[in-house]
Formats: sequence, C-alpha cells, structure tokens
Amino acid sequence: MSAWMVVEDEPDIYELLLAMFEMWGIEGVAFVDGEEAVAWIKDVESGRVKGELPELALLDIRLPGSISGPEVGERLRQTRQLAQIAVVLTTAYRLTADEEKAVIEQAGADRLIYKPLPGFTDLKSILEDVIQKRRIQVAQPGNI
Repeated sequence: MSAWMVVEDEPDIYELLLAMFEMWGIEGVAFVDGEEAVAWIKDVESGRVKGELPELALLDIRLPGSISGPEVGERLRQTRQLAQIAVVLTTAYRLTADEEKAVIEQAGADRLIYKPLPGFTDLKSILEDVIQKRRIQVAQPGNI
C-alpha cells in the first residue's frame, strides 16, 4: 500500500484528503502543523518510524506555529530517507510569481496547487503525475 503525507491545519480539508486517500487505497500520514511534521521527520531519521514511508507530501504553505509548509518541505529534502519524496504545496492565498518561485525553491517542491483543490479525479491524476515525474527524475543517473 502506498503512503502519502499531508500537513494541513484546516480540519475539513484534512479529513477530506484522508478519506480520498483511503478510497484510493493509499495510507495517509497527517499532521496539523509544521512542528508535528518535523517531529515525525526526526523520528524517521532516528529509525523510530517503521513501515512504508510516504512517496508524496501535500503541504499547506501557511500553517499555525513557527514552521511553514515550505520549511517542512525543506526539512524533508534534508532527510536521507525522505529526500526523494514528491512535494506538492497548497495554498488558498494568491501569490505573486516571485513568491511562488521562492516557496517552491525553499520547499524543493514539484508543484504548487491553489485551493480550492481540484475535484476527486483531477486531484488524484495531478498527484500521481507528480509522483511519476519524481520517480523518473530520481531514476536518472546522477540524481541519487
């Protein structure tokens, strides 16, 4: 079973995403803020997390607390076990082109999606496409 990670502070979105993942046969690993996500990443690094690690992280850009979605993405990229995860940022706030570029670069993100999120089928297709492109990129020589 595949696993996907969600960092989202809006309960309605959080619950909807987890329900969608379950319907798609995907295990959801979910966090409501950046601190909780980073604590889990540290557990992965130390070997305290057993089982399959997520192949995708869906990160809300603006989170409560002091750690933002792009900072979680940056932390994922620094972690050997999670460095090749597909990262998708989400936000309800309109960003300028420069802001988009900055958050994507900071997070090492593969894609940015604006809320409201696409419908059930379209969202699944977008996320699977991001994962597939990440797999191809990782498989290329010199990308280890």
